[in-house]
Amino acid sequence: MHPANDHGPGPDRRYCLCQSGSVGLHGTDRHEKGAFTGAGQRRLGRFEAADGGTIFLDEIGELPLETQIALLRVLQDKKIERVGSNQSVVVDIRVLAATNRDLNAAISAGTFRRDLFYRLNVVPIEIPSLRERKDDIPLLLEYLIDRYAPTAGKKIRNIQRRTLELFESYDWPGNIRELQNVVERAVILSDGETFAVDDSWFVKGSKEPIGPTIPFADEVAQHEKKLIEAALKESKGRISGPSGAAVRLGIPRQTLDSRIKGLGIDKYRFRNR
Repeated sequence: MHPANDHGPGPDRRYCLCQSGSVGLHGTDRHEKGAFTGAGQRRLGRFEAADGGTIFLDEIGELPLETQIALLRVLQDKKIERVGSNQSVVVDIRVLAATNRDLNAAISAGTFRRDLFYRLNVVPIEIPSLRERKDDIPLLLEYLIDRYAPTAGKKIRNIQRRTLELFESYDWPGNIRELQNVVERAVILSDGETFAVDDSWFVKGSKEPIGPTIPFADEVAQHEKKLIEAALKESKGRISGPSGAAVRLGIPRQTLDSRIKGLGIDKYRFRNR
């Protein structure tokens, strides 16, 4: 958590939630009308929208290095840059960031900036994994059932005892997101007022790794390289433009150029195929 000034609860306090992976290079700033092709109107960035309040950056560990630099600049200078303008805007925000990754390992692997880590890690709050707080499962179950049942058009009034035992004995390797998935699926498939799941949903596999293991950062880089190469193949090596690889991947051209260089991809070999 990166604190700022008084951002406590209040009727005029703003709260902005966003996935860190979707912030992009323009997520920390805004653009003026006509700043670039397609900018038909002025748009507030997420940080400016949260001015005077709090912004929550989920999955901060997935942020690309280029965007990490932009975020660090905002945290240090408390200013955002306008695209298409020669002025900057001062923002007063509190930043909450969350991740389920080991950021120290990411720093060692070179995928997360050490200076950004220290800037964000002012007030660290460690939340134990679901397997370490089994006592929370009954309350979480009730909350999630109440959340999903109306959407599915179901009325669920109680939880089967055996099902509760299954939920409490399971290790939940996917943590809270796996719990959400299982509860939502069970609610959709429910045909009565009792929430229940089959024992087969919780088959426990071996915890021993099978075959050679690949360091997490290397595995991510390999997957990213395959995605970029596939997009380059489809676009015949073209980076920008409506049919370029950047559009296909949904990322800015500058970011794609940087990742191509960082991953050692020869973009020219995809031309004229």
